Amino acid sequence: MVAREVTISSTSGLESKMAARLIQKASAYDANVWVQKDERKANAKSLLGLLSLGIVPGESVTLITDGRDEETALEELAAFTHRGMSD
Repeated sequence: MVAREVTISSTSGLESKMAARLIQKASAYDANVWVQKDERKANAKSLLGLLSLGIVPGESVTLITDGRDEETALEELAAFTHRGMSD
């Protein structure tokens, strides 16, 4: 299991459209992927879970990956959040 703190740089935070883009990216990996905000953690492959965190623009969260391709997933998802979730 690996983790990294990232800042959500999307101008709309993690609302439904951005959450869907993150889910699409996270679902490409075999690893389990979670997003943690404070004491709450949600599956990054679940729209309802991500939306329940209420992540606003510029907020820091922790990405956690666990599984066969955890390192690759963490690196690529961290880069994705840094780019404002656009690509």
